[in-house]
Amino acid sequence: MKNNSLVIQDVSLSYDNGKILAIENISFSVSADTVCVIIGPSGSGKSTLLRTIAGIEKNFDGNIFLGREKLSPKNKKIGFVPQNYGLYPWRTVEENILIGVKIKSKINDDIILKMNSIMESLGIFDFRHRFPGELSGGQQQRVSLARAFLLNADLLLMDEPFSALDAITREETQNIFLSLWKKNKLITILVTHDVDEALYLGKTIIVLSKKGRIWEILNNPFFGNREEIYNKNFIDMRARIREHIQKAGADI
Repeated sequence: MKNNSLVIQDVSLSYDNGKILAIENISFSVSADTVCVIIGPSGSGKSTLLRTIAGIEKNFDGNIFLGREKLSPKNKKIGFVPQNYGLYPWRTVEENILIGVKIKSKINDDIILKMNSIMESLGIFDFRHRFPGELSGGQQQRVSLARAFLLNADLLLMDEPFSALDAITREETQNIFLSLWKKNKLITILVTHDVDEALYLGKTIIVLSKKGRIWEILNNPFFGNREEIYNKNFIDMRARIREHIQKAGADI
């Protein structure tokens, strides 16, 4: 279990020599063992913020810390689950899952045992010798999740990981992710455009405005509880978040 907290301090990033401001003065912290969901209108900088935290975007102002150190892919293990699964089509399921570990450490018997256990829990063990093109979208996303969790990451970043799936597969994969997350409990930031997904998967929900600013930070009492969807308080909070997203989209 990781004990460090992620701290974002006054992070801003612009493009085209400062003409286009993607995110502005973003500050928040994510405590250990927390899933933080980022949501907001289109163009609010959700994915840009995630890429900045991941170290993909390097020319930003501000600071990002994990524990007492500045966050960097060089000194921390960062798991990244993209929307398009991020799998190599010429590698088998096993080979795709092992890629992250190979970069950071050596493969040993313990790693193989853990990989097999994760594949079993995700229902993809029988597909371990297949290639991504032979799998469904939901199965490919499970492979991407297995790779991230096998890495034993210090931080897990997920960019709309379930949006390409049909409704039933998306719900099943969300449940599998949450079950796996509860066993590993690592700091996770998940970008989504779906309010119900945010309420199910986010302990903390951050709403961004179209200017790339934080509009509101919410503590979510419905984390991990899909049965509450007909509860009046759940319905009220869903409506509140939608209202904030609408207002955040009109931020000028």
